[in-house]
Amino acid sequence: MPDADELIADALTAARGADVRAAERQLDRLVVGAGVADGPAAVDAALVARLVRAVGRLWPRGWQPADLVRIAARRLGPPAGRLAVDLVAAQRRALPDPVPEWWDDQLAGLDAAVWWDDDRAYLTAWAAREGTDRIAALRDAVDVLALVEGLPPIAVLRPPPGSTAAATATPRGGSGSRMLDRVRALLAKAESTTFPAEAEALTGKAQELMARHSLDEALVAATAERSDRPGGVRLGTEPPYPGAKALLVQEVAAANRCESIWSDDLGFATVLGFPADLAAVELLYTSLLVQATAAMLRGRTERRPKGGSRRTKAYDESFLNAFALRIGERLRSATEEAGRDAAREPGAERLLPVLAARTDAVRERLDDLFPGVTSKRLTIADEEGWSSGTSAADRASLAASGRPPKAVRGGRPPR
Repeated sequence: MPDADELIADALTAARGADVRAAERQLDRLVVGAGVADGPAAVDAALVARLVRAVGRLWPRGWQPADLVRIAARRLGPPAGRLAVDLVAAQRRALPDPVPEWWDDQLAGLDAAVWWDDDRAYLTAWAAREGTDRIAALRDAVDVLALVEGLPPIAVLRPPPGSTAAATATPRGGSGSRMLDRVRALLAKAESTTFPAEAEALTGKAQELMARHSLDEALVAATAERSDRPGGVRLGTEPPYPGAKALLVQEVAAANRCESIWSDDLGFATVLGFPADLAAVELLYTSLLVQATAAMLRGRTERRPKGGSRRTKAYDESFLNAFALRIGERLRSATEEAGRDAAREPGAERLLPVLAARTDAVRERLDDLFPGVTSKRLTIADEEGWSSGTSAADRASLAASGRPPKAVRGGRPPR
């Protein structure tokens, strides 16, 4: 007589194979809990337990909750992404204290919480919440299990919960939350305005604030007993136009003294840098993606021929590539201006050596985590889209830059 674990193993093997009928037969056995004492309830409990264990094994392999949710939704669809959110919430209960603050912040950003009363009834409750049936719930659960157990190791950007480094790490003060609140307010205005020149000015001011904050943080850290080390964040580059989004990440990262590596197959770009700079990249990328999309939609409307539509893949992608490059120029200009201002202040002679040391540290981190980085060149497929994207990124400019697309670095996760 099979037990629940054997039924799950058989269903998982079939799901990974190419025989659809065999997979459905094994799923039917799982639905009724064929030959298992307590039937469906025992199957549900065993399946949830195996899922939670599998999720927990991802953390030492470099994965973070947001990464798992992102790839589950990308490869299997939104329901699988929501299932992954529940799994990281369930796995949180098994983590030893202390859990790093950033970990719980990430779970809060995902709205990950245990909302069900009993793991034995979880899949039934989840099916009701999703408006589906038990068969569909089990199919999603088995597919997510196959995905989770098949994910490769990726770069460990932060010590995961339970590791010695995570337990001994203490967050350094001076987060600059007031400054970040000012930046968020500026970017919110930039996203909401319909005037490109105003959006440009607001975004440029936000970059200046963050660049100056970064310089201040660098000088403070240089005199601290325990200085910062380069860390990393992952930013999603989901379709459509993942290459253009990766280029935008790269431009924003470069303007904030960070390095960016795109993992196309996993749907994200990894940004390496120091804490204040990483915060700047996250805020700006999120805002500029909204601004770029809005500008692209306006560009379609402005150039739509009578009785037709201007929307083409080539136009949109060229538009976004041009937008990213022009935005990068503007952000770098704002960063350089902040640096010139800082250089005129007392004690500025310390700044250049500190920044040079930080640049070297980020490069070393890049070489350690991504030794096999290659470049991928983006091409212009639509001249009108390129011109429109450049203008949209900087309407106040008198002339377009005419620069060709830049190569985007991409790498496979280290194994």
